[in-house]
Amino acid sequence: MTKTGWGRFILLGFLWGTPYLFLKVAVEEMFPAVIVFLRVLIGAAVLLPIALKQKTFFIARKYWPFLILYTITELIGPWYLITNAEQKISSGLAGLLVATVPIWSAILASIFGDHTVWHKSRLFGLIIGFMGVVAVVGIESLSGRQDIFSIGMVILAAMCYAYAINMINRRIPQVPGLALNTWAMLITSAVYLPFAVASWPSQTPSIQAIGSVVGLGVLCTAIAFIIFFRLVAEVGPPRASLITYLNTAFAVLLGVVLLNEPLTIGIAIGLPLVLIGSYFASRKVSR
Repeated sequence: MTKTGWGRFILLGFLWGTPYLFLKVAVEEMFPAVIVFLRVLIGAAVLLPIALKQKTFFIARKYWPFLILYTITELIGPWYLITNAEQKISSGLAGLLVATVPIWSAILASIFGDHTVWHKSRLFGLIIGFMGVVAVVGIESLSGRQDIFSIGMVILAAMCYAYAINMINRRIPQVPGLALNTWAMLITSAVYLPFAVASWPSQTPSIQAIGSVVGLGVLCTAIAFIIFFRLVAEVGPPRASLITYLNTAFAVLLGVVLLNEPLTIGIAIGLPLVLIGSYFASRKVSR
């Protein structure tokens, strides 16, 4: 990886580690539907001109069923689940639970026919990762500090992410990521528009809340996707996916430093187990 590639890797890890911080601030004054709507609308507004300029915006009709499925499982469902969950759980815990995506991806890959998942190193990763998830969920929920239902929502979102990644890689790997995500954001904004209007805040949110939503749309969504596409072009999808581990570290660190969230026993035990498990579960091995 070049110096530029390493720079993109670290920057992307930071950008994708901050959504949980921004969400935690925004949900104090806005409903989840409003936040998701504004986030995707801003993201689409940034990506659309770029996609049109690069002539990658239009997608063949035969790919649309997969585009719709991707939109549901990558944006519409997960972003509402995570945003809603952060009303009752810490931003660091949310980031940690999303880090289980590689584990669910490995399981889904096995279901879809990739039996290398059961290679001893990847199986080790699945076991260690699940131990981490059980430790986090068990300790955090039994301690009474975190809401078990909200924890489940984030885990479900992670499963949706994993499915979306597997489905796209199997079905339409030839569709440019820029076009795919631009369309997905446009569709998601249309879906959330009536819900956002119905739950629009009666009072003007604070500068902090507005700034958090703008940060979500511009930095964590539009710019982060652009950087990710360039990183994938340089190092390939497998190595680029390692960004998950850096995201999580930033999410937990920012929550503790900026929001004064406690570094609980559950997170302290579960974080290394989930990261180690995710690393081994997502490793490529010989068939």
